[in-house]
Amino acid sequence: MPATHSNLLADRLKMALDARQALLAQMEAEQTNAYRLFHGSVEGEPGLTIDRYGDLLLIQTFHRPLTPDELIEVESFYGQTFPGLATLYNDRSQSNSRIANKLTPEQNEVAMLPRVFLELGVKYRFQGRHAGQDPWLFLDMRAGRRRVMQEIASKSLLNLFAYTCGIGIAAAKAGARHVVNVDFSESSLAIGKENARLNDLPIRVRLVKSDVFAALRQFSGLGQSQRVRGKVMPPFPKLEPHQFDVVFLDPPRYAKSPFGVVDLVNDYAALFKPALLSTAEGGTLICCNNVAEVSREAWLDQLERSTRKAGRAIREYEWITPEADFPSTDGQPPLKILLLRV
Repeated sequence: MPATHSNLLADRLKMALDARQALLAQMEAEQTNAYRLFHGSVEGEPGLTIDRYGDLLLIQTFHRPLTPDELIEVESFYGQTFPGLATLYNDRSQSNSRIANKLTPEQNEVAMLPRVFLELGVKYRFQGRHAGQDPWLFLDMRAGRRRVMQEIASKSLLNLFAYTCGIGIAAAKAGARHVVNVDFSESSLAIGKENARLNDLPIRVRLVKSDVFAALRQFSGLGQSQRVRGKVMPPFPKLEPHQFDVVFLDPPRYAKSPFGVVDLVNDYAALFKPALLSTAEGGTLICCNNVAEVSREAWLDQLERSTRKAGRAIREYEWITPEADFPSTDGQPPLKILLLRV
């Protein structure tokens, strides 16, 4: 009798969990209770992701919804492995990855409950559903947060496209002397402020609500005019030129504002140059690119050329790869993180 899809799904969940046993032991030792348990794109179910965030199991689909039987199968499997975890299913298989499935009142209570989880000893706020679509912390960026924590003691950090300030909070917890987080979203920065409060940090992290182009041009010394080509720019905070020991640049794939265009495929240099000029001589610039079709080699070549044009030099570089809960079949994960000594 042929195996049903439900049987195959259970087998794949078990294989993924078995492959993570060493990682899960490491996570527990490092005070981490948030990680990806199933990465469907390379573990046999494209579009299905299953993440643990503290006491919540977050199940998400991006290609097609789970059937009721499949959802029961997933909940049953992890209920035996991690008894006591609440579960939430977000079907994001519609256009623009927007959450489509409605919840019962009981499920909605689970989804909207404010929670706290741990990563590398740092506390973060989490909620299964909120006004936005994406979780408040991206788990594949743990490798970046880990590397910043190793790097940052007694140094200053500029965290660009900060979202909920995960990089900045981790840096402050690890002994940074000065942290500035820049993001245009007031609601995201509000979660960053809550994350800072949860951790009783030794310094007060700065939260700057600004278009990143406007902030970078001021920090770099290039300057941001209030009027460009005859048009009055939207309001932006006035910032003094300042160079940081470490700059972390994690832009979205594409975004457009009156101040500039973010385009990771065609024009990474537009952001890279002012970020480089905001990095102190002898400092560290950590760049991210999450576009799968951009190869590591081509992207590095582009950054090297941009660095030379700016009159600076890359002294050395280091690839930072996502950790074992984000496996890659070809060693080329979509998220590319590159540390540059400049």
